[in-house]
Amino acid sequence: MWYSYVLYIYLLRSRRKELCDTMGIARHSDITQEVRDLASVCIENSRIEPELYKKYEVNRGLRDLNGRGVLTGLTEISEIQSSKEVDGKTVACDGKLFYRGIDIEDIVDGFVSDPHPGFEEITYLLLCGHLPNKDQLDRFCRTIAGYRTLPTNFVRDIILKAPSRDMMNTLASSVLTLYAYDDNANDISIDNVMRQCLQLIATFPLLSVYAYHAYNHYQLGQSLVIHHPQPHLSTAENILHMLRADSQYTPLEAQILDIALVLHAEHGGGNNSTFTTHVVSSSGTDTYSTIAASLGSLKGPKHGGANIKVVEMFDDMKTCVKNWDDEDEIAAYLRALLHKEAFDKAGLIYGMGHAVYSLSDPRARIFSRFVKKLSDEKGMQEEYRLYSNVERMAPKIIAEERRMYKGVSANIDFYSGFVYRMLGLPSELYTPLFAIARISGWSAHRIEELINAGKIIRPAYKNVCDRREYIPYDKR
Repeated sequence: MWYSYVLYIYLLRSRRKELCDTMGIARHSDITQEVRDLASVCIENSRIEPELYKKYEVNRGLRDLNGRGVLTGLTEISEIQSSKEVDGKTVACDGKLFYRGIDIEDIVDGFVSDPHPGFEEITYLLLCGHLPNKDQLDRFCRTIAGYRTLPTNFVRDIILKAPSRDMMNTLASSVLTLYAYDDNANDISIDNVMRQCLQLIATFPLLSVYAYHAYNHYQLGQSLVIHHPQPHLSTAENILHMLRADSQYTPLEAQILDIALVLHAEHGGGNNSTFTTHVVSSSGTDTYSTIAASLGSLKGPKHGGANIKVVEMFDDMKTCVKNWDDEDEIAAYLRALLHKEAFDKAGLIYGMGHAVYSLSDPRARIFSRFVKKLSDEKGMQEEYRLYSNVERMAPKIIAEERRMYKGVSANIDFYSGFVYRMLGLPSELYTPLFAIARISGWSAHRIEELINAGKIIRPAYKNVCDRREYIPYDKR
């Protein structure tokens, strides 16, 4: 029955397109000349002169010329450190990231040396404020496992019947739809919000992986694979179990995916999607609307979608650079990128540089230690050497080609896409994987905002438009 319905929708869409073409009716996705004209007028009358930002001391992007963020709130959840005081002066230092005051490097070393679910451990830490002991972590994992299910027929009626080519949009629409299945959806008491957040943390992997399978089945004609999550598996293990047709994975694959989730779970209250969580939560709205808004922010290529750009850039580099060990060839390609002569001609070396970190991104430092192990297991040592060469050479070349106010180093996106490719993960899931991890941080920040509820967050904007007189309609 449901298959017939999906076929009906597909034929209906095809028929609608034919009718629109025949009758000259604009479809929803069409950009007509009238729309283009309106857009041109809008562009002409909406430009703000760049010098006005300096005149009125407005920090675009809420960051000053030294990359420091404008203070908009307080948090105890995480801290980013990229500078320190030396003899009364602020100087750059190797980046540090702290979850609830604990160095992320120590956290990763802890669950790698004494194997236990890292993502579940730091999710507990972010939500509750302290590291769990063995009994607390076991109970927390059982709680997550118990919530790792979707409402009856949700997969069939919501995910399978409306497959989308964009997994982030499917994820956001699924989250909003879950609102209708929650009898206490609007209750923002901490008990209820905690329950909602735990359910979303548990179900994000299901929503993402099932959406990917649905799209590939209906749009690309591939086999439909639906594996139920297993309660004894961690989040990282369940992702690999549900995604792969044979449900097989190696211990190293599961460990590195677990590390990836830990490193992406939280990054301060000032990143775009987490700040969105605070802003929307401050209005008093429900959890589902808040998380959907955060997903919309994360989807952007300047935020969560950056790792795909890194992989695509390296794919182009591999075709242009004949000898991956020739530093002169690599340097020429990197300069071509900066001169807008290679890849997407955007003038960027993707994966290099960060809004906060200058000397180094601690997440990239941690990741690089394990990337080598995975490249050895996968027989991709040549690709790893190319990545390593670019990581070492790019900062120097950027410094030579451009006058930078701060240093440049590899960020987490530089290696994450490469890791996902070595794991055989589809590129459509790169950004959803970011969301699967970051929902832990969003949840902690939403609860923190509600516990310390104050005024609605409402930053100021200065109007720079001149006053004008109203012209009567018949005299325009």
